[in-house]
Amino acid sequence: MHNIDLAIKPQPQQSAFLDNKYLITLSPIQRIEWALQHLPATHITSSSFGIQSAVMLHMMTSVDASIPVTLTDTGHLFPETYQFIEQLSDKFDLNLHIYKATQSSLPQENPCEVFKFEGDKNLKKYHHINKVEPFERAMKELNAKTWFSGIRQEQSMHRKSLSVVEQLRGHYKVHPIIDWTQADIHNYLTKHKLPYHPMKHQGYDSIGDIHSTLPLSQSTEKNYTRPRGMQRECGLHV
Repeated sequence: MHNIDLAIKPQPQQSAFLDNKYLITLSPIQRIEWALQHLPATHITSSSFGIQSAVMLHMMTSVDASIPVTLTDTGHLFPETYQFIEQLSDKFDLNLHIYKATQSSLPQENPCEVFKFEGDKNLKKYHHINKVEPFERAMKELNAKTWFSGIRQEQSMHRKSLSVVEQLRGHYKVHPIIDWTQADIHNYLTKHKLPYHPMKHQGYDSIGDIHSTLPLSQSTEKNYTRPRGMQRECGLHV
């Protein structure tokens, strides 16, 4: 663990990594600027190009236009998501790096089969092959030490426990908008004239793969629109 002195005043007495009580007082942009200055490079940001992804992409590229942006493409995204990727890539001139699975499995070849089995063993396998392994490969190939993510506390019970800066699988993980609400997201998008994912207007609150994403109207709980209520986390953030 690094002992890091803050350049931003006032300086906390203990390690900045441990002092999330201090970091939570900063704005998201200040958190990004602090992390870029004090946490080890290479720095990257990940994006699913989901409902609210324009917020983090705008913030990150406003501070550092060259920062690598990683996308783990399962090959089963909605057509609208691929269009959104192109739209935001052009808008922000993203330094985009796309990673895909390198191996095959039953769920990979026929993803809908994953939901025909009891339990989540096959779902976890699908997530590992299509999301976790490609992202870990991206981190290794880009020599990334610090990872920025746009997840928020109100999105799930697990995320509710997270702070601005964490350590995960040997990397620093920074959550600049961890404490933001849906209202904060909407206000930021409106202020900067940024788009939601186009399927937001079709009743979707969260976007993943075609075979595992439900609109709010077909889900009993907001946090279980993907993947069909079986498992909220895909494995990247746990």
